[in-house]
Amino acid sequence: MMKKRYFTYLLALCSSILLHSCFVDDDKDITNDAVGNFDALWSIVDEHYCFFDYKDIDWDSVRTVYRPKVRNNMGNYAFFDLCSDMLDELQDGHVNLSSSFATSYYWAWFQDYPVNYDERVVHQYYLDFDFYQTNGIIYKKLRENIGYIYYGSFSNSISDNSLDHILVRLASCDGLIIDVRGNGGGSLAYVETLASRFITERTLAGYVCHKTGAGHDDFSEPYAYYYTPPAGHFIYTKPVAVLTNRYTFSAANNFVQVMKSLPQVTVIGDRTGGGSGLPFTYNLPNGWNIRLSSSPILDAEGNDTEFGIDPTPGFKIDMDTIAALQGHDTILDRAIEWLVTGK
Repeated sequence: MMKKRYFTYLLALCSSILLHSCFVDDDKDITNDAVGNFDALWSIVDEHYCFFDYKDIDWDSVRTVYRPKVRNNMGNYAFFDLCSDMLDELQDGHVNLSSSFATSYYWAWFQDYPVNYDERVVHQYYLDFDFYQTNGIIYKKLRENIGYIYYGSFSNSISDNSLDHILVRLASCDGLIIDVRGNGGGSLAYVETLASRFITERTLAGYVCHKTGAGHDDFSEPYAYYYTPPAGHFIYTKPVAVLTNRYTFSAANNFVQVMKSLPQVTVIGDRTGGGSGLPFTYNLPNGWNIRLSSSPILDAEGNDTEFGIDPTPGFKIDMDTIAALQGHDTILDRAIEWLVTGK
């Protein structure tokens, strides 16, 4: 029997719509010089970026600031830096300008926040440098009879077979910790694969929209997407703590969004880094690429999570850096306490 996950199909549909709806005016004369490439970049963002209204960004005003600084005789690095500065106005970690010599990044979504994760502390004092590892997932039974899973990137493939082994191994534990601190995202298909192991029935996971025109508010009606527990595979129904920090971004943000809506899940740590827009890539005349958020994903209540997801009320906590020197991860300690005591 052929099995197709609904959300994967929905993403493919949105991708197809976006790729065939470029809103490019073929009658425009775009020159392959600094001025022409700047105008092309500004126009692509203007027509395709999906968070102008949500972030209250006046893109026309941004153009009036940066356009007069463009000169056709400026060097590639100077032009690249100017364009990167303009793109930073979008405040979006999914926006990248890529050339043959550099890729731009917007760092402010996490750089002014505590790291709230120390791999050495976890590995030495909680895992005793003795754990199982497969496909980028680390897992072990902790001394308190709590299961621990660390998943550092949703770019690492994860299969139903691997999850069966992991969850069955931890099934006798009183509860489970899923640590996605430092997880910068990856594949939404793996988000569905993992999150579906914690539901017992078809569950609304959220909504996704796509652009329908060049206007800043030209969007489709939200499409609902659902997760379904995989038939014939192990489903974990005991309490789950999900650990987060500001480096929890993109697909990992989406995972937290879905998990937080489940009744047996508590999110502990810091606000996630956000990044709820599906990114797509467009080409400039000079061969550079611009990647940007083109399609917003909303949570099950229809809310945008582009700026991140807060922990469960009462469970916002930072790592105590002094305690860390003594081998204590206060975020992990709080999760263990909740799973052991229920409070």
